[in-house]
Amino acid sequence: MNKHKRLEMLTRLRDANPHPTTELNFSSAFELLVAVTLSAQATDVSVNKATDKLYPVANTPQAIFNLGVDGLKTYIKTIGLFNTKAENVIKACKILLEQHNGEVPQSREALEALPGVGRKTANVVLNTAFGWPTIAVDTHIDRVSNRTKFAMGKNVVEVEKKLLKVVPAEFKVDVHHWLILHGRYTCVARKPRCGSCIIEDLCEYKDKTD
Repeated sequence: MNKHKRLEMLTRLRDANPHPTTELNFSSAFELLVAVTLSAQATDVSVNKATDKLYPVANTPQAIFNLGVDGLKTYIKTIGLFNTKAENVIKACKILLEQHNGEVPQSREALEALPGVGRKTANVVLNTAFGWPTIAVDTHIDRVSNRTKFAMGKNVVEVEKKLLKVVPAEFKVDVHHWLILHGRYTCVARKPRCGSCIIEDLCEYKDKTD
């Protein structure tokens, strides 16, 4: 795919959604960090249902740490892998309190040192909470990037590197939101909804649907 097609695709996605953001509910960098940690192998809807009950009670590292693992589990038990996630969140809160004065660090290295936080989670926090031009590649973005031929790669790290290379600076902060939403609602896994796609004529997917 050439740069002119990519530019037009990004322009259309931006025109359709000028101010995209995550569908996770949050009001602080810490709330976002917890929500993204909980969202691994879970839907944003299920996470929001849990955090909508959790955050009015505890939404700071100290408050959640005070709940303890068992206390936190009562709020997130409807989310997949909640046992492991509860342990990781409590451990992360302890580190934030002891090493970062209870603040979420604006450092990839520091974020990835937190239990339960990998590259994708760190990218989401840096991008969505702090406005960094990072691109968090999940299964939706991996699929859309490869299917459309926008940025092809054999794994999510390759796709991320390709996106960082080919996406112009003016689009970098928002591109992962556009691609994830496109993959979630239009370019879906089983059968893409090409007939309702605003970039269908630019996409290089061979097996398009009506």
